[in-house]
Order: sequence, then structure tokens, then C-alpha cells
Amino acid sequence: MTQHLRTLLLPLLLLAALPALAQTPPAEEEEEERPGFDLMQDGAQLLFRGLMREMEPALTEMGKALAEMEPALQELLGLIDDIRNYEAPRVLENGDILIPRREDAPRLPPPAPGEIDL
Repeated sequence: MTQHLRTLLLPLLLLAALPALAQTPPAEEEEEERPGFDLMQDGAQLLFRGLMREMEPALTEMGKALAEMEPALQELLGLIDDIRNYEAPRVLENGDILIPRREDAPRLPPPAPGEIDL
């Protein structure tokens, strides 16, 4: 899913990096100084509109998947006090993901009776 997410977000990031398009047409003087600019701009707009049209179903599905994952993510965030107290995740040979707590992190309060200590 991470690779799929990167594939979906890359065009959005590229689109966000572009300068905002003006709402008013450029002055005639500017058009004469940069011939062909409007054609390139129109082509870029068509390209990105096409990309967005193709990506829309995937983005919709991703939004639905994130909405379904939200309760589990909220529960996970409740277990983590401060993300800076943890090291980078590691994937073990068996596929498990380990997120070790830093040795210099403050101690966690003991779990309430009946809770399972992770």
C-alpha cells in the first residue's frame, strides 16, 4: 500500500509545486515577449486535468480506506506518547514491524489493571 500511496501522491506534489495560475489574462506586452507560453501552459493544464481525472477513482478509494482505518489509527496513537520517543520502524524477517522505544525516552506509566502491556 505504501508504494501505491507514493504513486498517487507524487503527481499531487508536483502539481502543488507549480505556481498558481492567474485568473486574469496576461497583458498583450507579455504575450509578445514570450511566444508559445500560452500553448505550453494550456498543454500543462490539459495534462494535469487528465492525470487528476485518471487518479480520481484511486484517490476516492484511498479516502475510503483511510476512513476505515481511522479508528485503529486513533487507538494506536493513544498508545504512543510522543513520536520522538521512538526509533525508525524495522521490518523483521518474519514480516513483523518493530518500532523500538528510544533508551533515553522517559518511562511510560504502568498499564492500568487488566490492560495488556505492549
